[in-house]
Amino acid sequence: MGKEKSSIGFGLGLLAGVLGGIIAGVLYAPCPGSEMREKVKDTVCDLAEKYSPEVNEAKKQALESVDLLKYKLERQYKKIGNMIKSKKMRKAKELEEVNDYDFM
Repeated sequence: MGKEKSSIGFGLGLLAGVLGGIIAGVLYAPCPGSEMREKVKDTVCDLAEKYSPEVNEAKKQALESVDLLKYKLERQYKKIGNMIKSKKMRKAKELEEVNDYDFM
């Protein structure tokens, strides 16, 4: 579980770093708007190509974690449902036994 958390943290840190760098670059740029948009576009495309495998891996791990959590929740839901059914069956048997004595 620790590895999953560190991978997700790495992915989020990477994303925050990329966005922070882009914002800082735009704010401190001495270029006109059209040049700056072209530079930002090129930088974003380069970063997307460079870090695509890491982002895809982080996404894959996040989806696996979600699937595992979903599976565990479904199991707990079934256990709770079975417990409720069991209690209802016990209560019905108790009522049946009480009713059997009433007719005697």
